[in-house]
Amino acid sequence: MSQAPEAGRGPVVTPMRVVIGVCLLAPFVAMLWVGSYAKTDPAFIGIPFFYWYQMAWVLISTALTMTAYKLWQRDQRARKEGAR
Repeated sequence: MSQAPEAGRGPVVTPMRVVIGVCLLAPFVAMLWVGSYAKTDPAFIGIPFFYWYQMAWVLISTALTMTAYKLWQRDQRARKEGAR
């Protein structure tokens, strides 16, 4: 029989959850810090830096979000096993 979670228990901050937060926060910081990429050089195959930097972050964001999701699944499994 499963036990109900305790209502008074607050959120738990673990190193894994900090890594998950960093993975999800990094793309926002990179895109909001416009001064770091508001330039045309260096160009990549004729594409100005401004554009290819943003497109690279699309791929990086996908990888970081997938990593955060897998870490979250692992964390939830570990918490369920620890509660038994």
